[in-house]
Amino acid sequence: MKIFKIEENDANQRLDKFLKKLFPNATRSLIYKLNRKDKIKVKDIFERENKFKKKDNEYKLQIGDEIKIFLSDNEFKELSEEKIEILEKSEKFDKKDIVFEDGFLLVVNKNSGINVHSGDYKTKETNIIQQVQDYLGEKLNSLTFKPSLIHRIDRDTSGILMIAKKKNILIQLVKDFKEHKKLEKTYYTIVLGRLSRKTGTIKKSLKRIENAKAENKVQVANDGQTAISHFSLLKEHVIPANLFSNPKEIIISEVEVKIETGRMHQIRVHMASIGNPILGDKIYGDQKMNSFFAKNFGLKRQALHSWKIKFFHYGRNKKMELTANLKPDLKNFLENISKIEIKD
Repeated sequence: MKIFKIEENDANQRLDKFLKKLFPNATRSLIYKLNRKDKIKVKDIFERENKFKKKDNEYKLQIGDEIKIFLSDNEFKELSEEKIEILEKSEKFDKKDIVFEDGFLLVVNKNSGINVHSGDYKTKETNIIQQVQDYLGEKLNSLTFKPSLIHRIDRDTSGILMIAKKKNILIQLVKDFKEHKKLEKTYYTIVLGRLSRKTGTIKKSLKRIENAKAENKVQVANDGQTAISHFSLLKEHVIPANLFSNPKEIIISEVEVKIETGRMHQIRVHMASIGNPILGDKIYGDQKMNSFFAKNFGLKRQALHSWKIKFFHYGRNKKMELTANLKPDLKNFLENISKIEIKD
């Protein structure tokens, strides 16, 4: 027999849904059977009798409720134990990548090349959620809630990624991201070519291409979803002609992009649509130039970085602004460019 007390992260969910999360190896019919056979009893914090009683599957758990489960240790272990993959040292989360952490949130500076979720890109590679769960370990005081992504960024994009430690924070911030309210997301990118103007707004609707060779490819389409990006030139670099056998000058631009909407591949498609594809972008970029910069400057991925975010922290009841420094590969790329570029 085991007794559990319901805390904030486990409250406000149906009893049967709580039990299914607590017992991931149990079928739903078994969950109902356990309750039907009086193997599950609840002490309702609002009931005067203060006794453990049988509750309907639809009963919504409240903070302070207690649950008594009449199972042997072996039965409990068999139903609840999940296979947790032990991460190698090289796969573990680097604490230096923490941008911000408190009891409500963990904000990390994600490396390029790592998936944010196990379901992404149909791969068994280590993902951010695995790393975060490994890092937090027993710090999370919850029976059924696990650290969860508030938003996503592409596998080959680096930078700010927010993870919720509390269910109520997850719900509130996911809503803000979906509605794009109370927050401002700023990206840093390096694009090919000279911008037609130093600042501007791209308002072009985007639509996913069905049956595209590249999974999850997106295109500009009048019948797509509204997407708005604001760009500003930060710095321009000119690579001289006849260097590395290139017959003419190559211009690249460092650009800040603020997005009003959060569509899939929004910045990548928008910048490519105005003739300034992101360097290293394998889907929307200039593949010849990608090869040039990979071979001669070591840029192996798309030069896109989730740089800054302004948001409302509901746990602290205040506005916050966070910044994630550029990753070493982008810094090294810029240093190598500065050594050979044409100076004004």
